[in-house]
Amino acid sequence: MGFKLPVSVLVVIHTPALEVLLLERAARPGYWQSVTGSLDAEDEPLEHAALREVQEETGMAAASGRLRRWNVTNTFEIYAHWRSRYAPGTTRNTEHVFSFEVPAPRAVVLAAEEHVAYGWLPWAEAAARCFSWTNRDAIRMLAQRSPGSGT
Repeated sequence: MGFKLPVSVLVVIHTPALEVLLLERAARPGYWQSVTGSLDAEDEPLEHAALREVQEETGMAAASGRLRRWNVTNTFEIYAHWRSRYAPGTTRNTEHVFSFEVPAPRAVVLAAEEHVAYGWLPWAEAAARCFSWTNRDAIRMLAQRSPGSGT
């Protein structure tokens, strides 16, 4: 297996009522996040990567929700304990933000090697639980973008 590409997607899965799905990382108990993942190849379209990651991490098919590309990117330093997954000398990742709206909370099928638990939370609680600042900011942006969110 080759190195991970330092280009990824972040997909905030939510309902119209802004209940947000969070996943707890298997390798880091207590680390909660939205769906994330690196591109499989440099030429993989971002939308394809987002839908692939949603399917892999939750079992949700593309037809079960509505994907939106936000045209928001974040560049951040890769945590030292995850750098071995990347080519030597790679220290920064570029993340592209998406949302995936589903009609209502639903059971998900976790990728056991990646996540051990999930929960549907009100957006403010979900934002507070995320370990990643980019994930926290994306959930807050989701609330700002949504009519009637009370923000």
